Formats: sequence, C-alpha cells, structure tokens
Amino acid sequence: MSATPQKNRAARRVLVAAAGLATVGALVAAMPAAAQTQGHGGGKHSGHGSHSHHKPSTVDLQLLSFNDLHGNLEPPSGSAGNVNEKQADGTVKAVPAGGVEYLASSLRTARKGHPYSITAAGGDLVGASPLLSGLFHDEPTIEALNKMDLDVTTVGNHEFDEGAVELARLQNGGCHPTAGCYEKGRKFKGADFPYLAANVTSEKTGKPILKPYTVWKKNGVKVGFIGVTLEGTPNVVTAEGVKGLKFHDEIETVNKYAKELDRQGVKSIVALIHEGGLPASSSYNYDCDSPAAGGGLSGPIVDIAKGITPKVDALVTGHTHNAYVCTIPDPAGKPRLVTSASSFGKLYTDTTLTYDRRTNDIVRTAVESANHVVTRDQPKAADLTKLITDWTTLAGPVAGTPQGYISADINGRGATTPESPLGDVIADAQLAGMAAPEKGGAQLALMNPGGIRGDLVYKASGSEGDGVVTYGEAFTVQPFTNLMNALDLTGTQLITALQQQVSGSNEASPKILQVSHNLTYTLDMTKTGAARVVTDSIRLNGAPIDPAKTYRVAMNEFLGGGGDGFAALGQGTNKLVGPADLDLLNAYLTANSTPTAPLVPPAANRITVIR
Repeated sequence: MSATPQKNRAARRVLVAAAGLATVGALVAAMPAAAQTQGHGGGKHSGHGSHSHHKPSTVDLQLLSFNDLHGNLEPPSGSAGNVNEKQADGTVKAVPAGGVEYLASSLRTARKGHPYSITAAGGDLVGASPLLSGLFHDEPTIEALNKMDLDVTTVGNHEFDEGAVELARLQNGGCHPTAGCYEKGRKFKGADFPYLAANVTSEKTGKPILKPYTVWKKNGVKVGFIGVTLEGTPNVVTAEGVKGLKFHDEIETVNKYAKELDRQGVKSIVALIHEGGLPASSSYNYDCDSPAAGGGLSGPIVDIAKGITPKVDALVTGHTHNAYVCTIPDPAGKPRLVTSASSFGKLYTDTTLTYDRRTNDIVRTAVESANHVVTRDQPKAADLTKLITDWTTLAGPVAGTPQGYISADINGRGATTPESPLGDVIADAQLAGMAAPEKGGAQLALMNPGGIRGDLVYKASGSEGDGVVTYGEAFTVQPFTNLMNALDLTGTQLITALQQQVSGSNEASPKILQVSHNLTYTLDMTKTGAARVVTDSIRLNGAPIDPAKTYRVAMNEFLGGGGDGFAALGQGTNKLVGPADLDLLNAYLTANSTPTAPLVPPAANRITVIR
C-alpha cells in the first residue's frame, strides 16, 4: 500500500466557490481553492443524471467519506478503537480499527485506478480531541487532513467548541491568539480544504459565516457539495461557542442552495450533513435496507432525508457516531443513498456515483456504496507517522505526567450501561472538588454522558506502565476543559432535570446524567417520558429530595447553561465558577490512588434500571 500521497497538492482539482458568496466578518479571509482527486469502490445502492464530445457518456465518480474524527490521530484505545463486524455465521466480531496513519493508507489505496475521486467529510473532524491534537487547538488534525487530501467537509457542532473566530483560524491559518505558535519559525497554514457552513449565519449580517457550498470540477464533470450542521447545535455546545451565530433548518437550507446550484448548471449534488441516524444493528456491515435481516434506520436523519429535494443525489452524514449505508426515499419517492462511517477514523465509506455527461447528473440506479474498516494490519503512511512523531515530541513533557493509578479498565465511552464506571468517577471528582464551602459548597454533582470521550485503560499504551493514568489519558477522557459551576437548584428543578434525561428532546435517545455517589434513584424504562424516573426513589444521602428545598449542585458550564436539553439545570442561580473539569479529575486521581492502592472501578449501581 502506498505510504505517500499519490499526487502533488498543486495539481489537485479545483473546488470552485459559489459565485458572489464571500465569507463574512472575521470569518471572511480567502478560502483555499485546492482540492484533490483519486480512489476504490463499495457494494450497495441509491438517482439523478453532460455533453459528450467523443468522451464516454458516463463517468464513474468515486466518493470517499468519513465523519466524526474528533482529532483521533493515534488509534483509539480500548473499546472505542473497535468496530463490530457481522460474520457469515451471524456472530459479531470486534475488529481493532482507526488511526490516521492507517486511514491515510486506506484512502490512498482506495483511490488507485480511480481518476475521478473525491474525498469528503461529515463534520466533527476536530473538537473533543485527545491530547495530541487538543493540546495544540487541533492544528495537528488539520495538518493530517491536508496530508490525506481531504477535498471538502461540512462543519459539525464540535467545530464550534472554541467559537467561530477559532473555526476561521483553522480554515485560514495563523498562530493561536493566546497560545501562539508552537514551534519557533513555524506558522500554522490552516486547512487546504473548504469548511462549509450553509445553515450557520452571523446574527449581524444574516449571511453564512463560511461558504455554503462548493463545486468540484474535472474534465467537464461537476459535483456540488452543500454543507450543514444540525440545527440544534446551540443545545450541544457552550453558549460562548455559538455566540453571535444562528443555526437554521437543515432541509430548508440544503433545498435553497441545491436550487441555486441547479440554476448554475450543477446537476450532481451531494449534501454533507452533520446529523445522523440510529441503525438497527451495531455492525458496520449489516444490510440496512433489509428489515428482515435486522436492517433499518431511525433517528433525525430519516425525516431530514425525506424532506431534502430530489436535486440532491446522496447524503453523507455523521454526529451519531454510527455506521450505516442505507437508502431512504426522496420526496419524489426515489431511493437515495444515506451514509455514515462510525467515528474516530475507524471506517471510511466508498461510494461509486455514475455521472451522465449528457445530463450532468448522477444516475441513481447505478450508485453503489459500502463501509470499509481502517484496519491496523496494513502499512502505515510514513508522512502521517512523522506528523504524529513531531507533535508527540512537543506534547511529551505534559502528556506523560502520571496523575493516578487504576486496578483495571474503567469504562466511560465504551460502557454498555446508562451509568458508566468512569461517569461515576468523574461525578465523584467534581463533587470532591466543589464540596468545600469556599469552593462552591456542592452537595451533589451531575455529569453529562456526552462529555466523557473515552475510557481509562489499564494496559499501558506507552512507557508509563500498566495501571498508570497519565495526563494525556485523562485529557482524552475530559478534553473540553469546561469550567465547573456550583449552582442553587430547588428540589423541583433537580427532579425535573432528572426527568429531562428521558423526556422531551431526550425521550427518543435518552441522555442519562452520571451522578455522584450520594445520589440514587430508579429508572423504569418500561414507561414513557418523564414517568420513567421513579420520583419517590430519588435519594440524596439516603433522604428523599424535598421539592421546596434548595440544593447546591456541581456541574460543568455546558450543563449549567442548559445544554443537552436540560433546561432545568439552566435555571440554576447563585453561580460560583470553579476549576476546569479536567483539573478536578486529575486531582481526584492523585488523591485517591497510589501504585500500591490503585483506584478500583466503581460498581456503577447508583441508578437502578428497570427494563
């Protein structure tokens, strides 16, 4: 397999921006026009339809896509680094996957023999990143994506973790405003590929903060890409991250710009949508279009797909970190491809789109697609290995510092239950750090499950030794470094917040808060909505919650702002701002573990679940 790029960056195909659409305000700097080409095929479904001049009437376009990389340059550890693969006998096998050295090799191998190849992504390429990227504000990931010849991506919600100005810097380059440049004489150049943000506008101007779409061209073949993120981004990002921005309906936005592209003669259109679905199977290779074989797809992307104009020929999606290759009928009733490639660079999707030169459109009946594993038994891409080595050297003094010791794996992201052992550890750490009167006076702590980005793995990943938790490993688990809040909530508000885990916007896909050791209750999943929380079972230090009493609650600033649909938590008063959540986790590990008395994984029995 090739370990070096197959073409010179200067020779890449041009992604032509929409005429008359400039970037806005601080986000307006010149956007890179460079794009790429090359590829491999898949094995599935989904239609629409140039002139000939002695050329073949049809051209096979290769679309390679991935999503939700989240700055995972190195292979993800623990269960987060596996994909489920359905075997011929019906059993499921966990396959280790991911790491940009392998992703680059997979993409370069796939491009071979495909002169018309495009690589696109579905957002959340940065943000919530492990230390190797997050410590440097994700500059390493942007550099890695440049080397992998990414052509175009949409923004995801995590692209807004540090705000719109920082997103503009990732696009346009320049040293970080507070951290500066990380090496003498080295200046960050920014992304060689365009970020698209069609449904994200400036409150002041009303215009998109980045390009809404772009057009890939080669030898008369034109493909338009429209990029949107989920309309609900303000609900899953801190208020500071989306300050001054408006997020608009995905369907209306895509349809608006598809119509504009169509008027320009661009008939082949792909929507990059950072919103996703929930597949019926956890196996990446299941048959989505065969309910009899355990297939099917639910979740927000289904209704979005059904509402997007037939002018759009395929949808590359993300956000839910799931794997699927499905067809969903468009408003005209014609089947249309909808794909997602899991997360963390563990899979890529290879789609063949047959382009008709007579109509300049995609022949939907000739679309094929499949997800492929980014295996770790292939040669590494040498240039990506060097990139990782260079940044690891810079991160070394910080990353390898021991913080604590564990006796076994403590699963967080990889847990299979609503309450995770690592969630318990984090909630306990937050309570311990915010309990003293001068530090907040917290009586309990709540942690959002989406803020736990990995597991604490016992087996050593470096030279530190088994059971040692380093700063880098703790950072991977808590990469946002959200500031902690201590807030006053009434008993009624606290009960309502627990009910909001499983009702309202969270009813279809519950977000179970991780709780400190002194809070217990029962969750009855045989019921619906708020009734799932058995109110009489809620106990703090063994005593029932008094609706009229005021409680002091520790939580991160994201929850304190009502994020993830927890409006009741956003009603907290008498706020005290504390240290970053990562600092409290590290302090807890240091205070509660030694080499001879390591931290034992909690039993995760604070929430009793009835199914």
